[in-house]
Amino acid sequence: MWPDLTHTQQLADVLQVLSAMITPAVLILASSSLLLTTSTRSIRCIDRVRERTDELEKLGTATDEVTERRRKHLYEQLEVNIRRARLLQRAMSRLYMGISFFIGTSVSIGVTSLFSAALGWIPLILGFVGAGLLFSASVYLIIESRHALTTTYAEMDYISRNYMR
Repeated sequence: MWPDLTHTQQLADVLQVLSAMITPAVLILASSSLLLTTSTRSIRCIDRVRERTDELEKLGTATDEVTERRRKHLYEQLEVNIRRARLLQRAMSRLYMGISFFIGTSVSIGVTSLFSAALGWIPLILGFVGAGLLFSASVYLIIESRHALTTTYAEMDYISRNYMR
């Protein structure tokens, strides 16, 4: 059952399996790095939602023109930041699932090779699903970054219109 590593061909076979198992590890590392930055973006986005909510509460019930403009701007910012938070959560979920599939790919490569089973399609499918999840998370992050840019532009426009006359 165990390979005789004194023969060159069997050693090459073992090294080939180990190399194949390491490939998903690179994708796991990439996904983990993306997950870490996405988590940071999510925390910052949620903090912005809380800040906007606090600002709205501080405005109270005043109805003068300046307060109404500020209230409208804060509501718009709040809506965009809530959308951003939801997009980031979806991206994080897909990244977590993708990491799970990449781990499954690595394990299934080892198990398939260990038992010499003709089940090579299992790691292939797991790898494709993991890559698809990583791709969809990336799409969500692209959309979210566009929303983030929109809020930045809106803030600059608001400041320009109301304070830099």
